[in-house]
Amino acid sequence: MAEILFFNALREAIDEEMARDDTVFVLGEDVGHYGGSYKVTKDLYEKYGELRLLDTPIAENSFTGMAVGAAMTGLRPIVEGMNMGFLLLAFNQIANNAGMLRYTSGGNFKIPMVIRGPGGVGRQLGAEHSQRLEAYFQAVPGLKIVACSTPYNGKGLLKSAIRDENPVLFFEHVLLYNLKEHLPESEYLLPLDKAEIVRKGKDVTILTYSRMRHHCLQALEKIEQLGFDPELIDLISLKPIDMQTIGESVRKTHRVIIVEECMKTSGIAAELIALINEQLFDELDAPVVRLSSQDIPTPYNGKLEELTIVQPHQIVEAVQKIMALQI
Repeated sequence: MAEILFFNALREAIDEEMARDDTVFVLGEDVGHYGGSYKVTKDLYEKYGELRLLDTPIAENSFTGMAVGAAMTGLRPIVEGMNMGFLLLAFNQIANNAGMLRYTSGGNFKIPMVIRGPGGVGRQLGAEHSQRLEAYFQAVPGLKIVACSTPYNGKGLLKSAIRDENPVLFFEHVLLYNLKEHLPESEYLLPLDKAEIVRKGKDVTILTYSRMRHHCLQALEKIEQLGFDPELIDLISLKPIDMQTIGESVRKTHRVIIVEECMKTSGIAAELIALINEQLFDELDAPVVRLSSQDIPTPYNGKLEELTIVQPHQIVEAVQKIMALQI
């Protein structure tokens, strides 16, 4: 097993799928000669040429629409958003076209495309470059939404997303690209619709995804020192949500904390709470707790930025509080 950086794990996934299937191609701003804003497509241009690493104008709506059309003809486009916030310009193409055409065509067209790129709150990137779009798109029918969190699951999930017959929104966090992990040398694929149990426990279920997985892992050491035994689950699939894995955990722990970087109002946690209350209400020994980002544009100031998102000490405090509740 070789140790590899997160962005190189994603690059390997794209390289392997492009070598395996000549219908796979990448398009977006600076994905070719420059190698991508975070070097996920570095040097692939030299290997595959300009028709499979297609540099586009700064026109997200146009090249995303072009990718939908390409997918309809049998190609497998990978759209890179230089920053996922820019893809708000292509909301119509993603929602009305990519998400719905397989249904509205009566199944005559498949839309096997991946829309991927960096998002989340970075370090002083400002409000417009700190977007978390997962909740924006969760209500769109026909989309699959995946949030990777490690080099291992990033590679395996991206390969599966490229092979999927449906449009997949693939969220990467801008602050995770330099994570390192040992990856298998042999090929592997991971399911797009399954959560990962990161740590088994019996006292409280902590649900999280993306960068917040690592904040939760930081908090676990202190939580364990306090004598609690939490179960940590990385959702990975944000649409559809793996309620089977969540249900099995809640029936064991009877307490739930959701940790997200998404905004609190109408965020991923809000949908999770609704699902848990609908399907698992009788299993709960305490109300579900959600730790979310504040509902404000992300400040540029570093200290203010830090205050807008969930920090490990808040996760520890939430576990203490929910374990103190007796119903």
